[in-house]
Amino acid sequence: MDIEAIIRKCILDGFNELFNTTIPEEKIFLQPTNPEFPGSYTFVVFPFLKSTKKSPEVSADLLGAYLKAHVPVIKDYNVVKGFLNLEIADAAWLTIFAEEVLADTFGEAAPKGEIVMVEYSSPNTNKPLHLGHLRNNFLGYSISAILKANGYKVIKANLINDRGIHICKSMLAYEKFGKGETPQSTGIKGDHLVGKYYVLFDKVYKEEVAALVLEGVEEELAKKEAPVLLQAQEMLLKWEEGDATVLALWNKLNSWVYEGFEETYKQIGVDFDKYYYESQTYLLGKDIVEEGLAEGVFYKKENGSVWIDLSEEGLDEKLLLRADGTSVYMTQDLGTADLKYNDFKLNKSVYVVGNEQDYHFRVLQLILKKLGKPYAEGLYHLSYGMVDLPSGKMKSREGTVVDADDLVREMLETAETQTRELGKIEGFTEEQLMHLYKILGMGALKFFLLKVDPKKRMLFNPQESIEFQGNTGPFVQYTHARIASIIGRADSLGIDYSKENFAQLKSLEAAERNIISLLMEYPKKVKEAGTQYSPAIIAQYVFDLAKEYNRFYAELSIFSEEDKGKVGFRVALSAAVAKTIKRGMLLLGIEVPERM
Repeated sequence: MDIEAIIRKCILDGFNELFNTTIPEEKIFLQPTNPEFPGSYTFVVFPFLKSTKKSPEVSADLLGAYLKAHVPVIKDYNVVKGFLNLEIADAAWLTIFAEEVLADTFGEAAPKGEIVMVEYSSPNTNKPLHLGHLRNNFLGYSISAILKANGYKVIKANLINDRGIHICKSMLAYEKFGKGETPQSTGIKGDHLVGKYYVLFDKVYKEEVAALVLEGVEEELAKKEAPVLLQAQEMLLKWEEGDATVLALWNKLNSWVYEGFEETYKQIGVDFDKYYYESQTYLLGKDIVEEGLAEGVFYKKENGSVWIDLSEEGLDEKLLLRADGTSVYMTQDLGTADLKYNDFKLNKSVYVVGNEQDYHFRVLQLILKKLGKPYAEGLYHLSYGMVDLPSGKMKSREGTVVDADDLVREMLETAETQTRELGKIEGFTEEQLMHLYKILGMGALKFFLLKVDPKKRMLFNPQESIEFQGNTGPFVQYTHARIASIIGRADSLGIDYSKENFAQLKSLEAAERNIISLLMEYPKKVKEAGTQYSPAIIAQYVFDLAKEYNRFYAELSIFSEEDKGKVGFRVALSAAVAKTIKRGMLLLGIEVPERM
């Protein structure tokens, strides 16, 4: 029973019969009723007064009377100026709760028969993951779960950036200064060890530039002619030529990095179905460039470089192949997009990449459309803002980033400290406590990074994120644990909270109606989050649900209630809230504890 759909349909009929006018269905909106007035749904008549040709109060009253007479689930209505507040019969709420909310498939869309690939993480193999990568990984994993809940078959992909001058910088520094050390000999995690040499390269490079400047070389020229940079460029050429020694070093350092990445991925709870590697894809786009030239979509300049002119679309000319025949990032992305489609026949391809690449992905989709690629329309850039700290922006090459592993460790330690201070850890084994600290620490981190709209730049505050009050992961987790305790007590008391046990219930309290109404929003929020590619919608929803449940819990007694039917219903309502919180949090990649 979709109450809102029933009401909207009847409003359209009402306008037709009462005012002899047809209103477009998409203009009929219902909103939650102001808590100060009786009602669940409110329809605002002000935008339609030209059609009714009556005052706001008269228009709303006529429409309210019509709805009450024609929609059985509407018990009554009231008018506040131009606001028509509609009260839903308690029997209707109970039917909805029993038949829809308690259904096993509540909130899950039917399979669409469409395949979506979500590409996220996409790290460079010259440094460990940092705070910015965490937002990327959490967004990618969460939107994958949300799209799956919306009925799509989802493939989670990771395109590893394992080649290029930045990779050679780490390799060269290790070759010059590493003295054969390994993750095993140093006790340093593989990705951190390689990252150490990336930072060292930058240090040496700056020293050499400064020395050249002191010798009278112009700074811009010094930046191009620093010996260590020229050596890194030479190493890149050798890599592209397949030099055995360079490839052996590349494979060794990359293997260390991959081991480190997998350890981090496991710790933060993300995974992938498919890996692509830039070293295997960077040449793929050349065939597409030739195809574009043959079709007249691209053109070649006198020096042999290949371009596309996008000035008619308000953009500029875009280089696709250098004069020496080497590819650029766009070349690679054209080839990889084609590879993905050929591998899986994708209906949609979602790229989780920071907003500094907005222009790049706009151009990529435009080029694919001009080439007539069948998958061009399905490309979507999930653009997100950077994460700042109170100390400012992060720079990998200078070693000033907030390392992902260090941050996770800090979050777990903070979760332990705060939990122990609350003093509610009696009966936990040490192993259970360690698991609880991880659930709380990771829940706090993920919730804080996901509750902000992806498009917005954000400031991360570790201490604020792990508070047990306010819009935080631990607050939502604590609410779930509270309900789990209630369910446990109900089970121990032998309380029957199956829907048959409260079938004869006749009336509801306002707090109960509010909970059912909010629970009914869950499928809509899942759909909205999938349409807008925004886990923040789910994060806000589970917070609102947890907050509303705590209000219900404070207002109404459960176990002291004399009416056994009401006791069973309130336990069932609590269980439905816990189940929905758990479902919603899992869409964010967050576990919820059974006790805290």
